[in-house]
Amino acid sequence: MGLHDQYGLTRIINARGTFTPLGVSRSDGRVAAVAAEALGEFFVMAELQDVASGVIAGVTGAEAGAVVHCTSSGLTLSVAAAMTGDSAERVAALPDSTGMPARVVLPAGHAVDYGHPLLQDIRLAGATPVPAGTAAECTVTDLEAALAHPDTACLLLVSSRLVRGADIPLAEAVAAAHRRGVPAVVDGAAQDLRVAELLATGADLVLVSGQKYLGSPTAGLVMGRAGMVRAVRAQEKGIGRAMKASKEAVLGALAALQVRQELDLDVWRRAQEEKAVRFAEKAGALPGLGATLVPDPTGLPFSRVRLAVDPSRAGLDAAALTLALQAGSPQIWVMTEEREGGQGEVHRELVLELVPLTGAEIDVILERLAALLPGN
Repeated sequence: MGLHDQYGLTRIINARGTFTPLGVSRSDGRVAAVAAEALGEFFVMAELQDVASGVIAGVTGAEAGAVVHCTSSGLTLSVAAAMTGDSAERVAALPDSTGMPARVVLPAGHAVDYGHPLLQDIRLAGATPVPAGTAAECTVTDLEAALAHPDTACLLLVSSRLVRGADIPLAEAVAAAHRRGVPAVVDGAAQDLRVAELLATGADLVLVSGQKYLGSPTAGLVMGRAGMVRAVRAQEKGIGRAMKASKEAVLGALAALQVRQELDLDVWRRAQEEKAVRFAEKAGALPGLGATLVPDPTGLPFSRVRLAVDPSRAGLDAAALTLALQAGSPQIWVMTEEREGGQGEVHRELVLELVPLTGAEIDVILERLAALLPGN
């Protein structure tokens, strides 16, 4: 009996991508085996983190690394590290930041909501978020004005499809912080496939999720300059105690990094493209649907499929189709996006990410779409 049957859980086909409310991702069997073995053993956790640092550095080119509970906790711990360094006294004082630099500058459009406000991760460390510019635009000049304050702890930048407004060149933003002697942190939660690019910005710390495209147990990977990573690890004697990574998370993350190292990314990219092309061809042939491939908005190396719905032919609009897919068994979860049409009209469309799905699951989605549309 599988877990869904044993506990009466809802069966799901996840075409929303690495979506936390649906369990994020699937782990490779080799990763699951390492995590299971770790559960039955004891380890000196500081030694395990030392090993993790070496592995993360070797894979990414960063000076050092650490495994934390998740990317959200990694953000809080990175902000704390910028305030305390590795001072035991300061670490023990947080979240009381009296006498410490406590301003965290970020572009206003980077104050995203991942299911909770990112600003809350900053405040949990005892820091004060200082948005620069507007949600529509933040220039490097706007950042420099906000950074020009003696109480500034760090610059925080976010690489995510949820970021709003005009793009800001991350490397230029990092350089602006460094001109003020301020460390820069890049939150790239779902960006592990682009970690080399994020580190190349010169950021002092880069954060990525272990359980998204890497497919590890729940974990966050923190990597960057050795002193900053050391200060992140120092937080385990303070607020980081509640955000520590477990033994199976650390070893599972290391196993996931090894699996990634063995992956032929060119072959993987072609497989993702073939899945998307096949799905788009079949879905686009259904009445009332138009299917196009769209690149990942943050530059990840795969395409998503966008489905435009013509209600006059499909018999229902995009919102109703989304709900109908989710109402079946198994439930099919997709993303939705709004796009502006002519004369200020706003059209909602379905967006599907097929990366974690099997061919059989993709066929179920196509069958469900066909059953919901007229003439099939």
